[in-house]
Amino acid sequence: MLCHRLLVRRLAKTSYPTLSLSIATMSTTTASTRKPMPSALTFDRHAKCSTTKARASTLHLPHGSVPLPIFMPVATQASLKGLTYDQLRETGCMLCLNNTYHLGLKPGQAVLDAVGGAHKLQGWDRNLLTDSGGFQMVSLLKLATVTEEGVRFLSPHDGSPMLLTPEHSISLQNSIGSDIIMQLDDVIATTSPDHARIKEAMDRSVRWLDRCIEEHKYPERQNLFCIIQGGLDLELRKQCCEEMVARDTPGVAIGGLSGGEAKEEFCKVVHTCTEILPEHKPRYVMGVGYPEDIVVAVALGADMFDCVWPTRTAVRLNKPCGSDPRTDINQRFGDAIVSSGTLKLSHKSFSDDFRPVEEGCTCICCRPTDQGGLGLTRAYMHHITAKETVGAHLLTIHNVHYMLNMMGKIRQAIIDDQYSAFLRKFFSDIYEGDKSKFPEWAVGALRGVGVDLLADS
Repeated sequence: MLCHRLLVRRLAKTSYPTLSLSIATMSTTTASTRKPMPSALTFDRHAKCSTTKARASTLHLPHGSVPLPIFMPVATQASLKGLTYDQLRETGCMLCLNNTYHLGLKPGQAVLDAVGGAHKLQGWDRNLLTDSGGFQMVSLLKLATVTEEGVRFLSPHDGSPMLLTPEHSISLQNSIGSDIIMQLDDVIATTSPDHARIKEAMDRSVRWLDRCIEEHKYPERQNLFCIIQGGLDLELRKQCCEEMVARDTPGVAIGGLSGGEAKEEFCKVVHTCTEILPEHKPRYVMGVGYPEDIVVAVALGADMFDCVWPTRTAVRLNKPCGSDPRTDINQRFGDAIVSSGTLKLSHKSFSDDFRPVEEGCTCICCRPTDQGGLGLTRAYMHHITAKETVGAHLLTIHNVHYMLNMMGKIRQAIIDDQYSAFLRKFFSDIYEGDKSKFPEWAVGALRGVGVDLLADS
């Protein structure tokens, strides 16, 4: 297909020469002699928690200012599951994600160029962030291999050999016109036992960043973020941070996490990276969306998060016994995110529960009718989630509102220097005050930044 050929170059054509430079050589031959990269953002820091590393900031981008910390909803194919863009605007969202790989396949680069980018394509006048497409190449396509040139794979349309390079990824993101674009990185699961492969991926990601910087045509209006790799090896993460920071991109992402690693290891990586990353730039932890993970990562010094989980409610209702509703895609239909955790509204116990989905929630679903809302009850949501697609639509409105509202509370708590108290209340609400149920990983991570969840208030 034409759109697919525009996304990547056929292997039969020109290939890039293999790069054999080490990171150390690259640092002296490229990074140290490069002119400072232009930036299309400004980053204003307003407050920092006196106990943890949490920060309250504002990220000024071409399509508006974004309060940080922030959760970014994911509109994979320029469409948010279960929400119109008008409804997304009503939640106060100022920054959401599109997927480079999917937009490259359809509508394709030619259409994106013709329409003037993804903002115009989807009617979204606020900020967009796009990933590089590398994660999808590796995770969605079984026959993908990574070489120094890029990611080789077979076309899902006709089986022909294809190649996605750092240059092609940046070219496509330039056509998309997103406010924040991501480098193509060599993605490998943190659970991989192959240390040599993890180091290779880290080294290659640094080299690919140099190629992305060279290809980037519009740094004055699109912000290129680097991505820190290195698996769970903290020394590799430190080395990668130092090399990436030397390239002076407008922002920095911590990648390769949320792939099945233990939460304790996740926290160690985030904590290690934020100790090195510059204070004057935004820090994005990719693929993080569960509330518990976010509040801890904020305490560890992170600013930006994304995940498909809150919007993936409209899925099949099959419920395998004993599976985790947060990670099993078959259980997400009927999930509502609330301050006490997650409600499985498809469960029969909600059939005669006439309370709102979340007491005090100001989303249009929960808000009383005399306050301009719909005044929907848990019983009604139970009734329609198993039968009507509108149930998924309404729950998505609630879930996105909840996540963005939670981020607003986090930000205000940091500004008021009350984030430690916020954390204690947050975990107390989820576990009904039973400290013995607090997750050990969260207790340990927060203790490392000065917050003892188990201490008496």
